[in-house]
Amino acid sequence: MKEIVLATRNKHKVEEITQILKGLPYQVVSVSDFKGVPEVVENGKTLEANAIKKARTVAKKLKRWALADDTGLEVSFLNGAPGVISARWAGSGCTYEDNNRKLLRLLDGVARSKRKACFRCVIALAGPQGQVSTVEGSISGIIDEAPKGRHGFGYDPLFLVPRYKKTFAQLGSGIKNRISHRAKALRKARKMIKNMIQ
Repeated sequence: MKEIVLATRNKHKVEEITQILKGLPYQVVSVSDFKGVPEVVENGKTLEANAIKKARTVAKKLKRWALADDTGLEVSFLNGAPGVISARWAGSGCTYEDNNRKLLRLLDGVARSKRKACFRCVIALAGPQGQVSTVEGSISGIIDEAPKGRHGFGYDPLFLVPRYKKTFAQLGSGIKNRISHRAKALRKARKMIKNMIQ
């Protein structure tokens, strides 16, 4: 069975992506399962640039197909921030909680009608010969006034999905993995994988 290496060491992302890609005739493994793969510096100016860089680096190093994602939270009131630096917004070595606290601080006192946000996810699939393709998924929501829920990771406790009137962290993986930005991108990625990996 052919392998697809996930170009991330984030165990939460590995679990989520593996769950959503279940059923494909490929073994999905993490880059953490291999030695000697360098950390990829995510210095691209766009989500797409970072996803491509991560996928290509791992594919070239391991001579295997590699899949990477880059995800950003874009808040309208903050002119699209944190965007491409969402994971490290509160500084080097920051935690999910650090990022969430910064977001709440910057939106303190802002009316709910102005707390609109969008989660965007770009998935890149790269092959050992340098071939690469990308897909994207997104979902719109609102930044809640306080963290709610115990599931998920990142900004999930603050990202409220209007249709459900709950945050991603309240919805749990069952619903989140059907409606999220990453789920939408990965549904497109399933077709991309079948077309590119022969």
